[in-house]
Amino acid sequence: MRLVLTLMVVLLSFSSVAKPLSYYFEQDVKFDPSIPTPKQVLGYEVGEWHVRHDQLVRYMEILADKSDRINFEVIGRTHEQRPLVMLTITAANKLSNIEQTRQAHLARLSNNNDKAQDDPAVVWMGYSVHGNESSGSNSSLLVAYYLAAAQGDEVDELLNNTVILLDPSLNPDGLARFANWANSNRGMNLSSDPKTREHVENWPSSRTNHYWFDLNRDWLLLQHPESRARIAKFHQWKPNILTDFHEMGPNSSYFFQPGIPSRKHPITPDENVTLTKAIANYHAKTLDKNNALYFTEESFDDFYYGKGSTYPDVNGGVGILFEQASSRGHVQETINGTLTFPFTIKNQLLTSLSTFKAAVDNRTALLDYQAKFYNQAADLASDESFEGYVVEGASDNTRIEHFLELLQQHQINAYPLTKSLKADGKNFSTHSYFVPLAQPQYRLVKAVFSEQKTLLIILFTMYQAGH
Repeated sequence: MRLVLTLMVVLLSFSSVAKPLSYYFEQDVKFDPSIPTPKQVLGYEVGEWHVRHDQLVRYMEILADKSDRINFEVIGRTHEQRPLVMLTITAANKLSNIEQTRQAHLARLSNNNDKAQDDPAVVWMGYSVHGNESSGSNSSLLVAYYLAAAQGDEVDELLNNTVILLDPSLNPDGLARFANWANSNRGMNLSSDPKTREHVENWPSSRTNHYWFDLNRDWLLLQHPESRARIAKFHQWKPNILTDFHEMGPNSSYFFQPGIPSRKHPITPDENVTLTKAIANYHAKTLDKNNALYFTEESFDDFYYGKGSTYPDVNGGVGILFEQASSRGHVQETINGTLTFPFTIKNQLLTSLSTFKAAVDNRTALLDYQAKFYNQAADLASDESFEGYVVEGASDNTRIEHFLELLQQHQINAYPLTKSLKADGKNFSTHSYFVPLAQPQYRLVKAVFSEQKTLLIILFTMYQAGH
């Protein structure tokens, strides 16, 4: 009889993991009642089910319709024709002049004497580039609701000092696939057993996009429409902070950058790490306040510039990776205890809000760093022992056409040779192109075209020491 009662208690405790808004937000946060909550649109509490991409888009559309702080935009479409959504969020009086704000932000990058005064910091919030790491996109419902409906001095200060670009789903096709998996394999009474079907997704999983490509490796290659649309928008604004919300194994806790100190790309300025550490203090304070475990400066590197958390580092911004232990469904037993989907969502919300606080407090430093990053390019190029790179284009017109298109998407300048030349023992025809170092994208040119062997030496040394 005692065993039966115990089993009934366990079943009842997992009949639902639904949490109200009061679970996610502090009690003193007041919201505009004219702005619909996620539940009023979805029909369920955030975290009770995995949000479908179409539901996510619909909620963002409604927020933009109801709030004068938000502009809703479709910047592209996936292979499966799902919309790539971008919300531009700022104070209502600034949103009406958003194009003027954007142009002023870019103008500072070519004028080193134009110090940050009242200019807003641009913050890009990117969620769930891996479709089955869905706490990010589900938390974006709450982030968008907060930005649309929260009232008070704190949110007013945020909106007056930032332009927030909110990308609620970096991988719509993957997110849709995983929502279908998690929801269709969810029982009336939830199972926390890691071996149940809900927690063991079939190959090829929902991590990738339609073509099973990892979009978090495509920020440089730009082979997919999701990435091409994103990079175009990135360079329209050149954000000061870009966040990249992920998940990791269920038996971990929570990670935020900086990553392993010895595994930073040598081209990334040290000031970037200084700013990353300053921002990290806000995440630590927030998670400490909420009794959430976390770690930093471990496990994750900042070397490859083709990821969401590193591409900003070579473009004058600060990229920040977040990794939340995943429930991979609605609830799962872990070595740290029971992990619920709402808990994972809340952590992503908390560090979204701490990012906003950090952006406001460090606004001047972020803007001045970015301006210096680009305005120093000419001086850095003049210190090099060579002027640039020559790429032969005569052998394959189609290939060189795609190459030039890729450079253009990254705002890298290339020029056709006006006469043939010989360099490093090689002959280059007038069909070749010259990529100079002396241009605003100096650091990205160096990163793409030069060989970086420092990290390999470090890793080899670490391997030898460990064995």
